[in-house]
Amino acid sequence: MSRSEGSSGHSGGDPPAAATTAEKRRVSRTSMILWHAHQNDGAAVRKLLEEDPSLVHAKDYDNRTPLHVASLHGWIDIAKCLIEYRADVNAQDRWKNTPLADAEGAKKYAMIELLKSYGGLSYGQNGSHFESKPVPPPLPKKCDWEIDPTELDFSNSNTIGKGSFGEILTAFWRGTPVAVKRILPNLSDDILVIQDFRHEVNLLVKLRHPNIVQFLGAVTERKPLMLITEYLRGGDLHQYLKEKGALSPSTAINFAVDIARGMAYLHNEPNVVIHRDLKPRNILLVNSSADHLKVGDFGLSKLIRVQNSHDVYKMTGETGSYRYMAPEVFKHRKYDKKVDVFSFAMILYEMLEGNPPMSHFEPYEVAKYVVEGQRPMFRAKGYTPELRELTEQCWAADMNLRPSFLEILKKLEKIKETISSDHHWHIFTS
Repeated sequence: MSRSEGSSGHSGGDPPAAATTAEKRRVSRTSMILWHAHQNDGAAVRKLLEEDPSLVHAKDYDNRTPLHVASLHGWIDIAKCLIEYRADVNAQDRWKNTPLADAEGAKKYAMIELLKSYGGLSYGQNGSHFESKPVPPPLPKKCDWEIDPTELDFSNSNTIGKGSFGEILTAFWRGTPVAVKRILPNLSDDILVIQDFRHEVNLLVKLRHPNIVQFLGAVTERKPLMLITEYLRGGDLHQYLKEKGALSPSTAINFAVDIARGMAYLHNEPNVVIHRDLKPRNILLVNSSADHLKVGDFGLSKLIRVQNSHDVYKMTGETGSYRYMAPEVFKHRKYDKKVDVFSFAMILYEMLEGNPPMSHFEPYEVAKYVVEGQRPMFRAKGYTPELRELTEQCWAADMNLRPSFLEILKKLEKIKETISSDHHWHIFTS
């Protein structure tokens, strides 16, 4: 069996092709109206609304509507068109802010008057979340993590990752190799980009754990904005699995323990951090010996935003990567930290089987099948009942039935005691 013929794992047959096509079309159009509202393309917005008036209520993953987008940028004609099609002038985004709150934060005075004339109210959890605020340092009046950009040596730099708003480069800082997430210079004044950058800095500065990628500092007072973390030479788990295939049980469990330890730390109450995009690409190997893993990338899913109207992933309302996405996220339902447990189950499956979950299908299709109650099929011989049971518990449809990462750690430690280091998976070779 070739890798491309990996575990399809759905039962009961494929959904009707017409239904799948219609759903993809709906998601694409949702992305398009948000994009055209952002671009101030009134003709395109009106055409979409004429074809499907319900698109006026489209939302991105932060629950921001086209009217939020138009209000932030001050696009009066776009806003009038949306209101004509009965847009909710008091819709609230993930921060509980209305379009008027966004317009006030961006000081778009004409937009403020327009929204008020249609009954717009200014309220939200913390007022407008786009109001420019300095990054609070970890110690009062002491930004001890602020890095002087002249100390960063990019003379032998390599690009190790790219996003819509930035790139990740290798560099040397005071003689030490580091990874630098650098915001593109032409976007360093974009208020949305700055907001996301500050969010990630404020998050990372508080994290300290052996299984979490270490934050070293940031450049916030000069341009381009940069975020500096430790550089791990082992690459990511995605590439490792692509090269190695199915892992031995002992290796898979050791990897799972490292991931679970990092996630248990993030989920520790009362300050819970939900990763929301846990996947092999965001799990890094410390070195080429692959003896230690760390969870990384706490901002990429927010920093990557739509750049083209056909780019569905960024603006559909779902947060994370479809193949590893919990069903409640895909369905736009309320969710909590257990979404990360679901993603962990899919990663554990991939480590044991050697193929991504439901690898026959496109990521979006996988998310659809998962919502319908389908799960990847277990194909490996010697799959111990304990490991299978743990995996099934972690990807339970009801998030309340999924174990916490502390419970997962206890189960993994018990399973580890029962598996010898020389026990390997045997894959069916039909």
